[in-house]
Amino acid sequence: MSVMTILLGYLALGAAAGTMAGLFGVGGGLIIVPVLVFAFGLQNIPPEITMHLAVGTSLATIVITGASSALGHFRQGSIYRPWFLALLPGLMVGAIGGVFIAGSLSGGVLGTLFGIFVLLLATKMVFGLSPKPGSIAPGKFAMVVAGGIVGAISALFGIGGGAMTVPWLSRCGATMTQAVGTSAACGLPIALVGAITFMVMGWGHPLLPNWATGFVMWPAFFGIVVTSVPFARVGVRLAHVLPAHVLRLCFALLLAVVGLRFVLA
Repeated sequence: MSVMTILLGYLALGAAAGTMAGLFGVGGGLIIVPVLVFAFGLQNIPPEITMHLAVGTSLATIVITGASSALGHFRQGSIYRPWFLALLPGLMVGAIGGVFIAGSLSGGVLGTLFGIFVLLLATKMVFGLSPKPGSIAPGKFAMVVAGGIVGAISALFGIGGGAMTVPWLSRCGATMTQAVGTSAACGLPIALVGAITFMVMGWGHPLLPNWATGFVMWPAFFGIVVTSVPFARVGVRLAHVLPAHVLRLCFALLLAVVGLRFVLA
């Protein structure tokens, strides 16, 4: 496979991930990780590290896309700083812990866990399962624990964490605008700490391909970042045109297919 073909593939992946992130309102990691696993397999990268390399690279891309999203919400005043700061210590510690958990697992086990997580999200979307909105914010300890859980799961699977942070903040009494904006801000430290930890953990691994620093593949990173941000705007426009319930079911079906692929692999 030529270098040009690989680069074009990464650009196409970024476009697809950005469009779906804007269209379905979820982080692109759910799309980026499985497609990178497939792409790395085509490049004959050893299967022992493809899952770790995909997750680390996904987190690295979220640093850029997440920063863009968080800046937009900051300008709109939709980030509730007290809750963000309360979650922040847990998010960072949890992200480091999630990477170490990933490092202790084989690529096959990590892939299976990713598939189970994706299937759970698909089920949640189909049946509309979510905690009821609340009005009483928990104490600082509960917020740190919640941040730790969100950070660990997000770093483990290479996602921004919005699927967990938004329902939690809604239950704490946030408006949907505040929940989405604050969740976008939370995704940035998770991705940054997680990506750096994946680079450190994978440093010098004998199976790493060229152009990788630890478990971050730079050609994939740059290709995805270049196209994902502008195509996210395309997805947002499409979301305002297509029926919401159809979008939800279509994305749930896509997640179910992806999840089964990883579980049954």
